[in-house]
Amino acid sequence: MRDTLALVLAGGEGQRLHPLTRERSKPAVYFGGRYRLIDFVLSNLVNSRFQKIKVLTQYRATSLVRHITRSWSLASTLLDQYIEPVPAAMNLGPTWFRGTADAIWQNIDVLRDEKPRDVAIFGSDHVYKMNVERMLELHRSKGGDLTVATVAMPRAEASAFGCVEVDAEGWVIGFVEKPKDPPPIPGQPEYSLVSMGNYIFRTGALLDELRRNAAAESTTHDFGKDILTTAHARMRVAAYDFSTQLCPGESESSRGYWRDVGTLDAYFEASMDLVSVEPRLNLYNTDWPIRGISPLAGPAKFVFSDEASGRVGTARDSIVGAGTIVSGGQIDQTVCFSDVRVNSYSRISRTSLKQTV
Repeated sequence: MRDTLALVLAGGEGQRLHPLTRERSKPAVYFGGRYRLIDFVLSNLVNSRFQKIKVLTQYRATSLVRHITRSWSLASTLLDQYIEPVPAAMNLGPTWFRGTADAIWQNIDVLRDEKPRDVAIFGSDHVYKMNVERMLELHRSKGGDLTVATVAMPRAEASAFGCVEVDAEGWVIGFVEKPKDPPPIPGQPEYSLVSMGNYIFRTGALLDELRRNAAAESTTHDFGKDILTTAHARMRVAAYDFSTQLCPGESESSRGYWRDVGTLDAYFEASMDLVSVEPRLNLYNTDWPIRGISPLAGPAKFVFSDEASGRVGTARDSIVGAGTIVSGGQIDQTVCFSDVRVNSYSRISRTSLKQTV
């Protein structure tokens, strides 16, 4: 993967996740008891043998940059590999990043320095497991200018996403944002392909698109709205069906699992997925680990067993992070992060905890 550069878009404000984004950007939001949302895309890229990864930041980036520099130290001059945060710097004008396309345009020097054959552009606020190497293989074997990662979804649910229309050979022939009538998949009329927000560009094609978008008088500088919707008219665009692959060590039940956690309801539902008896997102698969650094804390502890008064420290169908003490309280279907204290006689159910209760 030495000839491919990965750009992770991590500047999202995450207004719909407020108050979780009150002090940090959306990619830095905690998830799953010990992770940040960005850990999922970085784990997928590292597990897929990508060695050159740039993380483009902007909104309230302090927490995110600190996490990347402390948890993702991959830099090696000898091996020419790195994971580096790239701060917003108004490189090409008097404005900050005005959209996902503009974020890359303002950092075009990164492409000039690396001279990659292909550029992978991935979002940072979804939870899933993906072997990106398989997507790159399809991109190159089809000889496309752009490949879009897609996932099949029932048409009734697909209206909330950008939908991709394809022909029988998997070439993109249309792209519509949040349509009322999503286009069906050939041979699967009850399903539509939705964009996962992950793309692989041939570098020359990407540069052409960025220049065109930057010069346009009417544009929101957004990949989905301003580039993806019309890209198929200017270049060869392929669709990669995410559900065709399984990462090493994953079971069949995890096929096609992808969650956009951009709202509080979606975040809650994804958290509850984790505490089911057989979660589709397996955090315990050592063949495809979700990486991140555990806090410097002791093991989780459960104390008091006074059943007569109901002062019993217990956890059922829950995830409990390091340093948490369940002190005579009870938690059910709950995700506890590190250093949480659940006090006596507390009853917590179906929630995610980051503080003492």
